[in-house]
Amino acid sequence: MSHRYLPSPFILSVASVAWLGLLVPVAGQAPAAGTSAKTPAAARAGKAYKAPRTVDGQPDLQGVWNYATATPLERPGEYAGKQVLTEEEATEYAEKDAARFLNNLTKPADGVGNYNEFWYDGNKKVIDSKRTSLITDPSDGRIPALTPTAQQRVDAIAASRQGTGAHEPTPGGWVEELGPGGLQVRCIMGFNSGPPMTPAAYNQNVQLFQSPGYVVILNEMIHNARIVPLDGRPHGAVRQWAGESRGHWEGETLVVDTTNFLRETAFNNGRTTAGLHLTERFRRVDADTLSYEFTVEDPNTWTRPWTAEMPMARSEQPMYEYACHEGNYGLTGILAGARAKEQAAAETGR
Repeated sequence: MSHRYLPSPFILSVASVAWLGLLVPVAGQAPAAGTSAKTPAAARAGKAYKAPRTVDGQPDLQGVWNYATATPLERPGEYAGKQVLTEEEATEYAEKDAARFLNNLTKPADGVGNYNEFWYDGNKKVIDSKRTSLITDPSDGRIPALTPTAQQRVDAIAASRQGTGAHEPTPGGWVEELGPGGLQVRCIMGFNSGPPMTPAAYNQNVQLFQSPGYVVILNEMIHNARIVPLDGRPHGAVRQWAGESRGHWEGETLVVDTTNFLRETAFNNGRTTAGLHLTERFRRVDADTLSYEFTVEDPNTWTRPWTAEMPMARSEQPMYEYACHEGNYGLTGILAGARAKEQAAAETGR
């Protein structure tokens, strides 16, 4: 069987990541049977699903998993106090979300234009449980309040960027003044790969590899790979963009604890800080569904920790390298455009 694909609009070159399979002795892998996250038969029968095992006896979580969904991270105001949608409400919400998305494609807020629908994964269905948010704690399905210091930081950024486009530097600024989306523009951190991962637009795939003593979490977006040791070693002192991860098993669940972030990630519009403590939980719900839960704790940003959970559906397709331009060409144009805009403003006095 052969796989054919078209490159993403950001991609300059595409290469298979199959070489990573050399890290992973696969054993007992359940066959793929589609990509829909249905209610597992074991759950309907009141039985806990037990995943197949790897060669070292651990639950086998390997494969490519897709986390696209129309269910929002936060509960929309129109559903305040409502935790679960009816079948009719779920269909209506997904249709409205798709319509809003298409409107943003044809009439973007910044007036610059956008990719057409072909490039997007199409988050056209809510999760199977029909929860009104991916956030499960707090119970209102909303991100907790910012700390006073964090709110001041957000307000200061907004004030400095009035009249500035989403991916433009502030007047007179350079790459560090590209705003909350700057890490995405510079191809340092993917806007949906976090960590933690959240559904958004396209390239919403993650591949898990396992070998004795290690798990590798490879995100399609910005092709970031986290190598997670499982031998109980403590966190070190080296700060990294995606943090430093350590893992362990709790029954059928892989728990990944990550600290030592270099600074913010692209998660939640870049609002986290180097003080982020992230706990992720991965568990096979059935042969074709992976439950992904994360808890974020950043006392520099939010007044309390909070948790979200979403299903990931097995993909029958392989994952290819998402080769971002790394700013080699994009930033040159962005900065040249900003300087030209500033010069024109100086000449006209506006």
